[in-house]
Amino acid sequence: MGKRNSQRKSAAAASAMFDSDDDSSVTSSSTARSDLMSLSGTEDVQFDQDSLLDQALDALDEKRSSTRENAFSSIIEAFNSNMQHQFVEKKFATLLHQCLASVKKGSKKASSKEIALAAHAIGCLALTVGCGNNAHEIFEESIRPIDESLASKSDVSKMPSLLECLAIITFVGGNDPEETERSMDIMWRVILPKLGSNVVSVKPSAPLITAVVSAWAFLLSTVSNLKLNSKNWQNSISYLSTLLDKEDRSVRIAAGEALALIFEIGVIDKYSAESRSASVTTEEEIKPHESYIFLQGLKGKVINQCKSLAMEAGGKGSAKKDLNSQRNLFRDISDFFEYGYSPEISMKIGGDSLQTSSWSQMIQLNFIKHFLGGGFTKHMQENEFLHEVFDFTPKRKGLNNVHRMSDLEKRMFKSPNSALNKARTQLLDKQRMLTEGRKVGHYAVNMVDDEA
Repeated sequence: MGKRNSQRKSAAAASAMFDSDDDSSVTSSSTARSDLMSLSGTEDVQFDQDSLLDQALDALDEKRSSTRENAFSSIIEAFNSNMQHQFVEKKFATLLHQCLASVKKGSKKASSKEIALAAHAIGCLALTVGCGNNAHEIFEESIRPIDESLASKSDVSKMPSLLECLAIITFVGGNDPEETERSMDIMWRVILPKLGSNVVSVKPSAPLITAVVSAWAFLLSTVSNLKLNSKNWQNSISYLSTLLDKEDRSVRIAAGEALALIFEIGVIDKYSAESRSASVTTEEEIKPHESYIFLQGLKGKVINQCKSLAMEAGGKGSAKKDLNSQRNLFRDISDFFEYGYSPEISMKIGGDSLQTSSWSQMIQLNFIKHFLGGGFTKHMQENEFLHEVFDFTPKRKGLNNVHRMSDLEKRMFKSPNSALNKARTQLLDKQRMLTEGRKVGHYAVNMVDDEA
C-alpha cells in the first residue's frame, strides 16, 4: 500500500513538473534543469540529474500528449548535456519501450510532435550505449514500429525525425549488411513506394526528399566492397541526377553529396574492371560492358550538372549564404570527378582538431552533428563510440593529459554486469571496421523503373 502511494506521488510530481499550458512554465523548468546541469564535478549533481530523468520517465505515462512532449524534450536535453551512462544502466529498457509506445501506430493517440521527439530520444539512447547488445536490441525492437509509422502518411512532419532515428540506430546497432540494406530500402519506399492496388503514390515534399536522401547516404557511407547490381545502380544514379535539376537547393545539395559518395565507393570502377576482363562471347558477358557504358554516360551527365550548379547565379529571393554553400559543394564535387580530390574538413572541438578527408567521413560527421545539435561537442569530447568512428582522441584523454576517472565511472566500467563493460570489446572491434569501410556486403536500391 505504501509503495503504491509512493508511486502515485512520484507520478503526480512528474505530471506537475512537465504538464504545462504556456511557454513560461516550460522555460522555467528548462532553466531549472540547465542550472542544475551547469554544476559539475559532484555525485550530488549526478543524483539530481538522474532524479529529473526519473521524473521525466514517469511523465511519459501521463494521458496528456503535451505532458509527454515536454518530458521527451527534457530527456533529449539531458542526453545532450551529459553522457547519461548511469541512468541508461538502470533504465535502458524502460526508456526504450516508453519511446516505442509513442512511436507505434495508434498508440496513446500520440501527436506527430511526440512521435518525432520519441524517435529522437531513441537515437540519443543508441548513441549513448554505443555498440553492443543493447544497441542491437534498440535496432531490432525499433525498426518495425518506425517502418509502420513512416508508412502512415497522415502527417509528414514526423518523418524527418523517424528517418534520422532509423539511420542512427542502424549505424550504431546494425550487425550485418542485410540489416543496413533493410533500413535503406525502408527509406527509399518513403519517396518511391512500390506501387500496387492498395498504394496511392503521393508526390513527396522537398524537405522529405532531402531527409530521405541524407539518411540513405549516411548509411551508404558505412558500406564497402559491394556486390553491385547494375540495374539498381543505374536507377539510383538516374533518380539522384533528376534531383539535381529540382528547384529546392537542399534537395540538390543532398543529391550531390549522395552521388559523390556513390562514385567514391567505386561503382563505375567495378564495372570497368568487369568490362575489361569479359571476353564478350555470350549475352551474360555483354552485360558488364553495357553497364559500364551506361554508367559512364550517367557520370558525364552528372559532371555537367555539377559544373552548372557550381556556377549558378543567384535567383530572386535566393539567400546568399545558401547559394555560396551550393557553389562550394559542387565545386568540390566537380574537382573530385576531375582530379580525384575528396574534400578535407578540419573542425575544432574544444581545443582539439577533428579532421576528415573523404566524402563518407564528411557525410557521417555532418549527419551526426545535425542530429545531436547542441549536444555534438559534449558527445565528441566524451562519447567513446564517436571517438572510434572518427578516430578522434581528445587531448584530455590522451597520454599527455590522462583523464582521471571519477568513482562513478570506475564503478560503471568495473561492474561485471555493466552494459558498457560488456560492449567495450564489441565497440572497439566494430569501430575499427568503420574506419576501414566498416561493413562488407550487398546493397540494392529497390527503385521504381518509371519513377527513376
